[in-house]
Amino acid sequence: MEKLHYERLQETLYREVLDNGLEVVVLPKSGFQKTYATFATRYGSVDNHFAHVGTEPTRVPDGIAHFLEHKMFEEPDGDIFATFASHGASANAFTSFDRTVYLFSATEHVTENLTTLINFVQNPYFTDENVEKEKGIIEQEINMYADNADWRVYFGLIEAMYQNHPVHIDIAGTVDSIRKIDKETLYHCYNTFYHPSNMLLFVVGGVDPEEIIALVRSNQAAKNYPPGKSISRFFDDEPSKVRNKKVIQKLAVSLPKCMIGFKEKAITVTGSDLLQQEVTTKLMLDCLLGTSTSLYQSLYEEQLISDSFSHEYNIDSQYGFSIIGGDTPDPDQLVTKLLAAVEQIKETGLDATVFERIKRKKIGNFLRMLNSPEAIAGEFTKYRFRGNDLFDILHCYEKCTLADANARLREHFDAEQMSISIVNHL
Repeated sequence: MEKLHYERLQETLYREVLDNGLEVVVLPKSGFQKTYATFATRYGSVDNHFAHVGTEPTRVPDGIAHFLEHKMFEEPDGDIFATFASHGASANAFTSFDRTVYLFSATEHVTENLTTLINFVQNPYFTDENVEKEKGIIEQEINMYADNADWRVYFGLIEAMYQNHPVHIDIAGTVDSIRKIDKETLYHCYNTFYHPSNMLLFVVGGVDPEEIIALVRSNQAAKNYPPGKSISRFFDDEPSKVRNKKVIQKLAVSLPKCMIGFKEKAITVTGSDLLQQEVTTKLMLDCLLGTSTSLYQSLYEEQLISDSFSHEYNIDSQYGFSIIGGDTPDPDQLVTKLLAAVEQIKETGLDATVFERIKRKKIGNFLRMLNSPEAIAGEFTKYRFRGNDLFDILHCYEKCTLADANARLREHFDAEQMSISIVNHL
């Protein structure tokens, strides 16, 4: 068992890679009552074209990673949620662009709940009948989101930015794509991506790391897995330009919704440089558009934005984009005012005092996050799967300079890389 100590943060990770390739990481938090555990696979909605090394590539229906997540909770005898509840735990799961995560939180019976988590994720149960039944359930979910204005404006923007990369496809897929899913395809995807060597078990909270790792080691030793194989993922070439400059949809909304996206031309960095770009861009966006900035206040006072106005930045080795926006009575006026202000700030640069204040705030928020096992559990696997270390974020913030933020501002806000998504009144 490897011990990784972070002196400045006073945190210690305990890590072991088991014989079958499963990575187990434990972060003990002395004095904490609640424990969070996540069992995650490097398999998300974008992984629709893949192959084990040396085999023929397979292209599967969109939405299958999410479909598989749903089906994992079905057992031949009983309800997994009821099993967790009987031991005082709350369980859940989610699928993102690049990972699927199964999780529970509990204040007691941690070893029992951890055993349940591992065993049900490693025991798929798909039949022709339960797969067909699930199609109807997920179709209802897809139709529900089709009527959700926030969802429509968000994915409408990603679809406007990306032409070929599957990041632009709704995580749940489409009604047509899920109808093509069958039991055999689910098992193929499961056997490819749910091998222990492609997975990470992370436990954080008031636990004994040696006890946790010994339990997992014993659990896995009783199961037989073939040797893990490398997985190749295939993506069609993505043009640097956006697909559409502007898309407008109409729904029954009381106020229009407007989101503006800026697509990275290409992701040219990896590893620690990728993490640094993410941290610098997020810091820059807070300096530009945070609730305490003059730009935010001026847009708010003109009643062009409300408390729903927000911004985010997403980056991976294959894609990167920012999303800015919210409810507004006048989408066109919001876009005009926002872009004019950004161009002016690109000329003058970000305010140095604001930069230092927000940088300190971001560092403070990160340190406070380390007191939340739930927040740590939600973030750890995201960075681990990307080849980064969650605890390196502090160093990235400290390293970032005003010049770095201004360089990102001028590079990222390129009008040629911009798309606009609007949901308007019917």
